[in-house]
Amino acid sequence: MHPDALGQTKDALATVLGERPPPDLASHVVAAFAQHVNPGFLEARKSVTEAGDEAAVEWEGQGSLVRDASGREFIDLLGGYGIYNLGIRHPDVIAAVEAQLHRSPLHTQELLDPLRALFAESLAAITPGDLSRAFFCNSGTEAVEAAMKLAMWVTGRHTFVAADNAFHGKTLGALSLMGKERFRAPFEPALISTTRVPFGDAAALADVLERAEVQPAAVVLEPIQGEAGAVVPPDDYLAEVRRLCTAYGVLFIADEVQTCLGRTGALFGVDHWGVVPDIITMGKSIGGGVIAVGAIVSTPELWKVWEPDPFIHSNTFGGNPLACAAGIAAVHVTLRDHLSEQALKKGQRVLDEVRALSERHPDVLHDVSGRGLLLAMHFASNEVGYAVAAGLFRRGVLVAGTTGNARAVRIEPALNIADDLLDEALGRLAETIDEVAGR
Repeated sequence: MHPDALGQTKDALATVLGERPPPDLASHVVAAFAQHVNPGFLEARKSVTEAGDEAAVEWEGQGSLVRDASGREFIDLLGGYGIYNLGIRHPDVIAAVEAQLHRSPLHTQELLDPLRALFAESLAAITPGDLSRAFFCNSGTEAVEAAMKLAMWVTGRHTFVAADNAFHGKTLGALSLMGKERFRAPFEPALISTTRVPFGDAAALADVLERAEVQPAAVVLEPIQGEAGAVVPPDDYLAEVRRLCTAYGVLFIADEVQTCLGRTGALFGVDHWGVVPDIITMGKSIGGGVIAVGAIVSTPELWKVWEPDPFIHSNTFGGNPLACAAGIAAVHVTLRDHLSEQALKKGQRVLDEVRALSERHPDVLHDVSGRGLLLAMHFASNEVGYAVAAGLFRRGVLVAGTTGNARAVRIEPALNIADDLLDEALGRLAETIDEVAGR
C-alpha cells in the first residue's frame, strides 16, 4: 500500500465533493492517466493534444454544453457516442434517480424490486411486435452477450452470422461478432464461430444460409451501423433479413444499443422498416445519460427456456433500482418530448447543411450519411478527418471519429439540442472545413 494512501483518497474525495475543481487538477489528471490508467489515452485524445497549454479535463455539463476544469465551454455534438439522447443531466432523470437514492440505491436481491418490473413494463410498451420480456444488465455489450446466450439456448446451436464492419462490443462473446479484425485478432481462436456478410446485401446472407450444413443460432445486425460510419441499408434489406431468418429457422437479433430511444428518428431503428426481430438489445441512452444500463427484450415464446431457472443468466447489478429509475424517466421523456420526431427533423437539417458543405469542398468532405441524429461525415482521408475534428475542438465543438479512424467523423448530439446551439455548431463546422480546404 502506498504510504500516503489515506491522504490521496482524502484529496480525491475532496475533488468529488467540491463545487470547484482544484487548481492543479489538469496536471494531476494527466499524470494519473500516464501512471495508473494508460498513457496511450493521452496521445489519442484531442483534449490533450489539441487543448493548448493545459489539457481539457472534463468537469461539468448541462444539456448540450460541457465545461472543462479551466472553464472552457464546448458544444457537445458527440453525445457520449449515443449516451446523451436526452442531453447531460436531464432534470427529470436526475429527479427520478435522486428520489430512488433516498429510498434504496440497490436491491436486497431477495425481495421483489418494483422498479425492475415497471421498467420492463415500460420497454414492453414501446418495443415492436410481441417483444415483451426484459432482462437487464449494465451495458450494451452485456446485452449482446445475453442475447447470444438466449439464442444458443433456444436453438441448441452455437454459431452466428454478423455483418462486415459491425460493432457489437468487446467482451469475448460480443467480440466474436465484431467486424473489425484489429479488435478480434489478439483473441482468436477463442471466439465463437461467426460468418461475416456484407451489410445491406441480402443475397449474400441468403447464400450463407442456403449453403449452411447447420444453421446458425442467429443473425445479428445493427439496423443502421454506427461505428462503421452511420451506414443506412437499402430500404428492402431488413425486411428480407427477417424473411430469410424465418424461412431458415434462424433467430434475428437487432442490436439497437446505439439506435434505440429515438436516435435515428424512430423509437427503434427497425421501426423505419416495420420489422420485428426476435431479440432486441439496448444500451447507451436507455439510462437517460445518468446511469449505465443495458437490456434485451424478447418474446414470451423464447423466454420460456429461462423460466424454469431464472438464475442461469443473471448478474448482481443488472436491473438495480437507480438504473431502472433512470430508464423509466428516459422512456417517459423520450415519448413526452417527441424526441424521435425532433431527431428526424434536426437530422435532416444537418444532412442538408453538411451536404452543401460537401458540394462546396468535395475534395475535403466526400459525403454525409445516416438517419436522424446518428450521422457521419466522410472525409478524403484520416488526416483530413482528424484536421476537421481537431479544428472543431479548438473552436469549442466536440465530435469524434469512429474507433481508430478519423475518416468518418460522427455527429451524434442530444436529440433535444437547442436550435441556437445547433446553428452555432454548424457555423463553426463551416469555418473549420473552409480552413482545412484552404491549406
